[in-house]
Amino acid sequence: MTNLRMGTIESKFAEIIWNNEPIPSPELVKLTAISLDWKKSTTYTVLKKLCLKGIFQNEKGTVKSVMSKDDYYSMLIEEILDEGFNNSLSEFIQVFIKRKNFSDNEIDEIIEVITKK
Repeated sequence: MTNLRMGTIESKFAEIIWNNEPIPSPELVKLTAISLDWKKSTTYTVLKKLCLKGIFQNEKGTVKSVMSKDDYYSMLIEEILDEGFNNSLSEFIQVFIKRKNFSDNEIDEIIEVITKK
């Protein structure tokens, strides 16, 4: 799974696709020129890399995801849980909670999500 990980710049590029898909590749070039200050060649190079990873596809000049944003980040979280926390969600949550101050409302929302599952 590690080969699916994206770097920061690739993630910004992926967000552009996820937020605009399906998107014609020339339109993607325009958006990356504006958002990332990329040239056409950079856009197509990174797109090809992410297509080879199986995250996106460029078919007949239209770019769309093979893996949704939710699926991609869920896969990453599962990988982090497995690699860093022996697949223990409770251990992960304990470490995460120590690093972030949650409002009472956020805690209530988290409890509600967990309770519904």
